[in-house]
Amino acid sequence: MAFSVITDTSGNLPKFMADEYGLKVIPFYYHVDGKDLCCEAIEDFDSESYYRRLKEGPRVTTTQITPQRYLEYFEEEAKAGRDFIYVSMSGGISGSCDSARVALRMLAEDHPDVKAFVVDTKGAALGEGFVALEAARLRDQGLSIEEAVEKLEDYSRRMCNVFTVDDLMYLKRGGRLSNAAAWIGTILNIKPLLKGDADGKIVAFAKIRGRKKAVEALAGRYEALVEHPEEQTVGIVQAACEEDAKRLEEMICRSRPPKEILHVDYEPVTTSYVGPGALALFFLGGPDIRTELDRAGARTSPALAAMAAVRDAAGSALETVTNPKTVEAVKDIVGSAVETVSHAKPVEAVKNAAESAIETVSHAKPVEAVKKAAGSAIETVSRAKPVEAVKQAAVIVRSFWNKKKEE
Repeated sequence: MAFSVITDTSGNLPKFMADEYGLKVIPFYYHVDGKDLCCEAIEDFDSESYYRRLKEGPRVTTTQITPQRYLEYFEEEAKAGRDFIYVSMSGGISGSCDSARVALRMLAEDHPDVKAFVVDTKGAALGEGFVALEAARLRDQGLSIEEAVEKLEDYSRRMCNVFTVDDLMYLKRGGRLSNAAAWIGTILNIKPLLKGDADGKIVAFAKIRGRKKAVEALAGRYEALVEHPEEQTVGIVQAACEEDAKRLEEMICRSRPPKEILHVDYEPVTTSYVGPGALALFFLGGPDIRTELDRAGARTSPALAAMAAVRDAAGSALETVTNPKTVEAVKDIVGSAVETVSHAKPVEAVKNAAESAIETVSHAKPVEAVKKAAGSAIETVSRAKPVEAVKQAAVIVRSFWNKKKEE
């Protein structure tokens, strides 16, 4: 017998996706200035206004769903004779999971024949929502409810929940961060990387200086740890940092493109704990991904930093050439790129190519030629893989200028 899948709005799934997969979604409530509010559909949520209000200072509070309220939803399934799975946000950050389990015990007294399970995703936002979608897929594949629960527990272990925030006070205030005191350095522009650990608790595990590098570090973890990206949907969730979210999306698509990306705003309940400026990434890795996150950054950040440096330099070259129309300006930009690439410690070929570009640009005259060369570099870096992209871009620039000199 097919089973039902129930989840809640903290899973951050768009309503059309929940409907498509036949999910039943329990709404979570929050309170602003004494008013009880509920967001049942992200599509109807005015995230921009809400994030702005949070920055202005109103205290937002949330109310944990009681066992009795869960029981009301669960009884609907039981009375219809349907077994069900409730996919819950992490029990490590919310008591809702425990409340749901209490409700199941209450349900069993009147409906002993109904098979019902709670799956603790050890995650939140799309780290919960993706598990709910997988539950629906397993149901539609004809798996028994017991088989589905076993697979979902493994799926949850492999789901990476990694994010960064602008202000740790939101997490600290809500009791969602277990080691916030260790990261007071945030006020010195040190941005923490945070994760859901093996127990589903939020812990800070890395200190990154500056927001831009924090976004690159998120992409670095993805590049190192994602498994079979071409087969999966990756989630990006943001609160009032749309540009950073777009940049993160570009970086992961350049390194190891996934099958697709689901990009959504944080729903209001979770935002009240992570705060405006929160940016999260969700993807599938190996069974030990929650511990491997701590060690993954050093293996990949140089390559991604090199890509970002070259792309930024090419973009700056285009803009500079368009405005002052001088080859000298381009020389300065390329010289800056040499220094950036040296610090990032990527491939020696990149440094040599940049230095060669300085020399060839010195002999060139047509400004349009510089614009075209920089444009070609941007396009190549966007399409190709990290190291090859940079090498190919350098070859294009060098070849173009040699041709111009011959003319």
